[in-house]
Amino acid sequence: MKILVLSCSTGGGHNACGHYIEQEFKANNVECDFVDYFDILGPKAKERSEKIYLDTTRGNGNIFKLAYKLGEAYSKTGITSPVYALNKLGKDKLYAYIENNNYDLVISSHLFPAMAVTTLKKEGKNIKLINVATDYHAVPFWEETNPDYFVIPHATLKEEFVKKGFKEEILLDFGISVSSAFHAIKNNLDLPSDKNKVLIASGSMGFGKMKDIVRALLENVPNIYVIALCGNNKGLFCELEKMNNPNLIVRGYVNNINEYIATSTIVLTKPGGLTSTEVGVIRKPLIHIMPIPGVENYNAEFFKKNGLSLVSNNVEEVVRNTKELLNDKDMQKVMVENQSKIINRNSAKDLVDFVLSHCFRKN
Repeated sequence: MKILVLSCSTGGGHNACGHYIEQEFKANNVECDFVDYFDILGPKAKERSEKIYLDTTRGNGNIFKLAYKLGEAYSKTGITSPVYALNKLGKDKLYAYIENNNYDLVISSHLFPAMAVTTLKKEGKNIKLINVATDYHAVPFWEETNPDYFVIPHATLKEEFVKKGFKEEILLDFGISVSSAFHAIKNNLDLPSDKNKVLIASGSMGFGKMKDIVRALLENVPNIYVIALCGNNKGLFCELEKMNNPNLIVRGYVNNINEYIATSTIVLTKPGGLTSTEVGVIRKPLIHIMPIPGVENYNAEFFKKNGLSLVSNNVEEVVRNTKELLNDKDMQKVMVENQSKIINRNSAKDLVDFVLSHCFRKN
């Protein structure tokens, strides 16, 4: 069996999820390739999509909020979306890639390539498709895809996906895919241990208010080290480095975020579905900070409702919630217990086991 995992570089979560799936298949001696859909389409597609994503999410996120609300409204009309129309344009290049490499199964952790595969299936092409959701919400336009199976984050979200038109029998509530190796941690970090460590994970591209949050925490929360992960935001990295504070540890993009999560007392992060799941997999108390209006609000709502995190909408709330969580060991304990009940540590393994127990070969 040969498997293609597709994603897109609009934020880091979709790609990270795809890589976890790839890693899990390879750990089980299954031939599997991860490919960014935009790399198949060409560099211009990738550059434009990343620019659009950054332009709409920067600042207070109002542009993204408007776009998301419009998407939700359009999604309810039943009319084929412009998003689908754009992504079907890449179908021929994608089909050639699938055929030339003789893949038996496509797994998509992003809406865009799932749409292109759906167009190919409508044309009668024999392609098996599994969608993997990376947010705790049925985002707009997933309903325009036609997967054979759909991996969703939790059983309580089945009704939401059924309302989108998916048959319940194709919904697999394995959780957002994180490889089983992620929580098998070898801590090689040389970090101080004489104070509480507050990790701020900004995501792959960094975010605007992080400098203000870091400064506020250092000035108002006693007895802490702040570990700031800046992602690929080099400007933010330089600004934080200039603070020259002995209680501040600054890092750029890291490929061992599991070690940083594991060594921390609590974690502060944007409520992206994948990053939030990573924290839950390692069982660490969590504070969500400043959700971008749209899908991040849904993620934060799911975590808060299930006792998996606190949510802070401004810098003052970040400071208040950080103090409260650090000082309340019982709250930390309950949060971790809830994570162990809700967040599946073996999500990627469950997907691999499912695929291997079903016949997905073309012939």
